[in-house]
Amino acid sequence: MKPIQLFDTASSTYTYVLFDPVSLDAVIIDPVDTQIMRDLTVLRERGLRLVWALETHAHADHITSAGQLAELAGAKTTAPEGCGISSASVLLKEGDTLTFGTEQVRALLTPGHTAGSMCFVWRDHVFTGDTLLINGCGRTDFQSGSAADLYHSITQVLFKLSDATTVWPGHDYQGRSSSSIGQEKISNARVAGKTEAEFTAIMAALHLPPPKRIKEAVPANLHLGLRHDAPVPHALVQRDAEGYAGDISVTLAHQWWQAGDAVLVDVRTDAERAWVGFVPEAIGIAWKQWPGMVSNPDFDQALLAAVPAGKKALLLCRSGVRSIAAAKRATELGLQAYNILEGFEGDPNDHAQRGQRGGWRFNGLPWRQG
Repeated sequence: MKPIQLFDTASSTYTYVLFDPVSLDAVIIDPVDTQIMRDLTVLRERGLRLVWALETHAHADHITSAGQLAELAGAKTTAPEGCGISSASVLLKEGDTLTFGTEQVRALLTPGHTAGSMCFVWRDHVFTGDTLLINGCGRTDFQSGSAADLYHSITQVLFKLSDATTVWPGHDYQGRSSSSIGQEKISNARVAGKTEAEFTAIMAALHLPPPKRIKEAVPANLHLGLRHDAPVPHALVQRDAEGYAGDISVTLAHQWWQAGDAVLVDVRTDAERAWVGFVPEAIGIAWKQWPGMVSNPDFDQALLAAVPAGKKALLLCRSGVRSIAAAKRATELGLQAYNILEGFEGDPNDHAQRGQRGGWRFNGLPWRQG
């Protein structure tokens, strides 16, 4: 059984979808933000349920869609512990496994391209990210990279796998799709037959230009592609928006809610609210929208029943992706709808703080009347 291999031309990035043929539970490895609709379509057309969105490292050449996939497809996010991606639901250590249906992915710690890089083994396949490429390897000149560490990761970790193991790289720039451990052992131009000193000298002589998107990609990927570049201060902030009434700060949302002028609607799923935390006074109406879905009658009916005539609808989610989409739909239904800025993961030192499984806190007090 082979993975589904997908390609982003702009960054020459391979994304992989693995699935259990019985349960149809799936894993996606290294998704790209500009390809999210493609990936959701693949999942929908094959009837797959995305369980895990998995990163091999914090990428410097593209922005991940892992955070969006968590919101739109219900996946849990996972990343190597040593990459600084602290917002991931699960941080992986050497040897950890992720289960999807009856299948498992096993994590191999392979530092070198970055200090926390990992590769992932599934059946007789290994997904090597930027650690081992076809007839090459990832660069080692930024993000705590180390040529010595990469040499060890390739020769003492990956090359210890069976020669028949299929290598699925994170990138290829010459149209190649896969290789094998045995092939890379004998023909990889950078590492095959090389000593550590020779390999280190090769890497030091590359003098590659920095990735074009490194300044935006790395910070974004440390937050799973979900950025809050302009934090909202303690203020009654309202911003115009296209397709709905506007974006508002938590402070203003709380003021409207406390005055009885608005209804707070949490569009995350029930499972997500139970797992991450909840807003006690918010009405839970999950937003789900897949490619090709024209409308969601259940959402429409529940929202119209929850928001009385003359009151504003204040929509929140984890980061703003779903609440913006839901606000646009609420506007189409005739409601005055607003997206709450920052979402459930807003800056805890800003206008709201998240309690331990106790919902948002507003100015140090729980978001509740009195």
